[in-house]
Amino acid sequence: MTKFNPTIQIEQNLGKQIYDALQGAVVEAILKIARDGSGDEYWRSLMEGHCMKVEKDILPEFHALCHEVKDKLGFKEPVDFYVTGDSSINAFSVAAEDEGQPHIVNINSGLFDLMSQDELRFVIGHELGHIINKDTALKRLICFVFPPDRTLIPLTLQHKIRLHDQLAELVADRYGYLACGNLNACVTAFFKMASGLDLGKMNVSIDALLADNMKRLDYFLNDKGLNQYGHPVNPIRVQAINLFATCKSKKKLDEGMDELISILLKIGNSPIDEDMAVFIATAGLMVASIDGEVTEKELEHIIQSLSGLEIFPKIFLDTIVESDVEVQFKQSVENILNQDPSMRNPMLAYIIGLVMSDKEISPQEISFIYSFGEGVGLSHKEISVMIASLIQQHYTPSLASIC
Repeated sequence: MTKFNPTIQIEQNLGKQIYDALQGAVVEAILKIARDGSGDEYWRSLMEGHCMKVEKDILPEFHALCHEVKDKLGFKEPVDFYVTGDSSINAFSVAAEDEGQPHIVNINSGLFDLMSQDELRFVIGHELGHIINKDTALKRLICFVFPPDRTLIPLTLQHKIRLHDQLAELVADRYGYLACGNLNACVTAFFKMASGLDLGKMNVSIDALLADNMKRLDYFLNDKGLNQYGHPVNPIRVQAINLFATCKSKKKLDEGMDELISILLKIGNSPIDEDMAVFIATAGLMVASIDGEVTEKELEHIIQSLSGLEIFPKIFLDTIVESDVEVQFKQSVENILNQDPSMRNPMLAYIIGLVMSDKEISPQEISFIYSFGEGVGLSHKEISVMIASLIQQHYTPSLASIC
């Protein structure tokens, strides 16, 4: 059994950053006063009215298993366990809003036909892990500040919430492993949930599953595959729990996890994404510095543009500042155009947009625009037409200039 702490530092840091950004302490204190009655009424009514509660005298064996897992994880707060008549291979947990009220863990009935006792321990431990890690509380705050289908979450925050959700799943998986202590059961549980197949009846070996998982993981490690889901893809989850269970040192575990987390940090899957991020940062810094002062508006424009490619745009920009900006700029332009010559117009448009972002357009900035445009093969006329078009569409003078 592993002795490693189940938490993941970057997940903890992200959770705090999101919570603080949404003024969590202030919002929660206000809601506690503003709310009438218990905040758990919806879920409590649903579970009590439509599901079977796991009571000792009704489901004694499963009741014992649930509380065995709870005790093994050292979780002292009250929890009500339920079973829902649902054939889908799924489970969920809901953290109590009010202190002293029981949390909720629900297991769909479809799991009982497919999972072994240890696999059920893993699933229950995973759901309790979400409660212990306080994932539900953060989700509740996000949904209040940004009601679904009503408010658009800023792009950078969207990416950070998605990354936090994925890392929280890996943390919950670790709690699931601690609950059952059986790596094979964790692995087979993943494959059963993915396929809906009883792998034991089909004589599938654990070695074959792990070998197959490594093949599929290579697909994501080699800069392929999309990573836009609330849960990490199963190849990542299986390898993450394998590392947690088998690594002999914290250093080896961290190295392996860093490689997996690098997949989660990817936003897109275009081969020019990395070069585009470098171009946006370096071109932004060069243009903003032309008049000798990088304004807040210009900096905000650069970071906003980077947020479509980098989860931590400010950190990325800081690393670029420490490098030879001009050399990186030239290399990124060359790399991008070698792969996709059609990008010259969007690249020029970005530079023009940055020039206009501080609502002032200097002769030196116009000179830079023409120099860059001609350098990527555009004519003087083509550049002039684009500048004129973007001024007409987006330029507004600053209030200071007309007051």
